[in-house]
Amino acid sequence: MTPVMSRRGSGVLLHITSLASPYGIGDMGSAARRFADFLQRAGQRYWQILPLNPSSSFLGNSPYSSYSLFAGNPLLISPEGLAGDGWLRLADIQQTAPGWEGPVDFRAAEVFKLGLVTLAHDRAQGMLAEHEGFQAFRAGHGPRWLDDFAAFAVLKDRFGGAAWDTWPEEFKLRDPKALELLRREARLELERIEFTQYLFFSQWAALRSYCNERQIRIIGDLPFYPTSDSADVWAQPEAFQLDGEGRPAVVAGVPPDYFSETGQRWGNPVYDWASQVQDGYSWWLTRIAHNLGWADIIRLDHFRGFAAYWVVPPHEETAINGWWVDGPGQAFFEAVRGRFPELPIIAEDLGLITEDVVAMREAFELPGMSVLQFSFGPDTGESSNSLHNHQRRSVAYSGTHDNNTSSGWFAQDLGEDGRKRLNDYLGRDVGPRDAAWVLIRLALMSPAATAIIPMQDLLGLGGEARMNVPSRPTGNWSWRLSPRQLSPGLADRLRGLCDLYGRT
Repeated sequence: MTPVMSRRGSGVLLHITSLASPYGIGDMGSAARRFADFLQRAGQRYWQILPLNPSSSFLGNSPYSSYSLFAGNPLLISPEGLAGDGWLRLADIQQTAPGWEGPVDFRAAEVFKLGLVTLAHDRAQGMLAEHEGFQAFRAGHGPRWLDDFAAFAVLKDRFGGAAWDTWPEEFKLRDPKALELLRREARLELERIEFTQYLFFSQWAALRSYCNERQIRIIGDLPFYPTSDSADVWAQPEAFQLDGEGRPAVVAGVPPDYFSETGQRWGNPVYDWASQVQDGYSWWLTRIAHNLGWADIIRLDHFRGFAAYWVVPPHEETAINGWWVDGPGQAFFEAVRGRFPELPIIAEDLGLITEDVVAMREAFELPGMSVLQFSFGPDTGESSNSLHNHQRRSVAYSGTHDNNTSSGWFAQDLGEDGRKRLNDYLGRDVGPRDAAWVLIRLALMSPAATAIIPMQDLLGLGGEARMNVPSRPTGNWSWRLSPRQLSPGLADRLRGLCDLYGRT
């Protein structure tokens, strides 16, 4: 386990999009710094976020379904930051914005934010050739992912958003002459994409530095798969199991589990691990290094997929008729440890976990996840999610971004039998008004070295504040704070419990 997580500590799970903002969506502006100040006052050591990659309304705005595993989401760029850094004037960002209140309005935020970024590029393009920061960014990121991402984005726009496997052959197959001609003909379009990414990376580096100065570490999130229609698959088709037309031969998912009776058919292409092992997993090691440039620790999503992963025929509508295929196993993590000896990784080991998955996690001393909402079923005594079975080398959660809020869970999901088990476990009756803080207290008293609490639980919010319902295609990822919900009293209440349980 990475040394930074060996001490008792705790943190809060809140994605950037969920911050308060007048621009329709949370971003990397002043509200993010106020949240870091809140965490510091509350005695927290970690801020856990969701993936920072671009999202798409076509894919339900999920941060786990992105057209690039390397690019940053331009919707998270702060207009305040653009003005503060001199890319825009204050008058530019004081036009009508989508607003503070209510859920994230992804479409309105996209129109507003991308309009400002385009204006910033229009103003800056004459000086970018001599701008040291921008040129250093291009030189450092271009060969690894930025050149491919910019070309992909420009071609997607040129072909009306069509999937890359339907593009003209010279672009679909990445003919070098065609791409070189594109670089000459679309120089300004490519530069705008690159400049947008430079703005994102610059603002994120400043925000991360602000957090680290306050002894707050960022826990990032590394999605397992890219989407099929992504810059990653277009640029590295040999890394995936595709047919002769560039389409997935099989698609990814998970079998039926706690979240869904029919499983989850994700639809992503799966990896051709045999090809990746030939160069020592260099693409994956580059990904991990890239994400560690964003975060101090990364939560490795779908950890069990490294032991075995579920594949589904492309024509199937659900994930029921799939099967398991062996993953790269411990050999992959030997390569990761060779590059990153401290292994700053949390293993997302939820769902159907078999002995080989446990053995792989234990062999590399990676902390897994223990979710208290999962601990009050018929197997309370044996469940690894139950408080009395938590291991020191683990992370205790009241719930995750895929769970209902703890108040919503108590009212809507737990049921009478589960409520009786919870009452019996605690030796007292729990009501809907205190359910969230009961689970918060259990997480903080856990033997686990690290405890993470979703922000919605700290606020005692119900199911209306749930971040995601797995397998629901729309209506997710849109909850956000109001400006009045972060209070000194709430920070002090959390700190008091963390003091009591030795987490400050």
